[in-house]
Amino acid sequence: MRKIILGLALLFSVATVFTGCRDKKTAGEKIEEAVDDAGDAVEDAADDVGDAIDDLADEIEE
Repeated sequence: MRKIILGLALLFSVATVFTGCRDKKTAGEKIEEAVDDAGDAVEDAADDVGDAIDDLADEIEE
């Protein structure tokens, strides 16, 4: 009985070690993700520029 339980435990351990759950992305998905990241970066930069312009306008008015 003990050998059966140890054998099943070993089999379970080996199965969990060699089973991968990593998602593999295609080239198209990688490109789409890069384009989205670049778009987000451009949007953030535009927001920063807008904030800087608003701050400068406030300083000029004072």
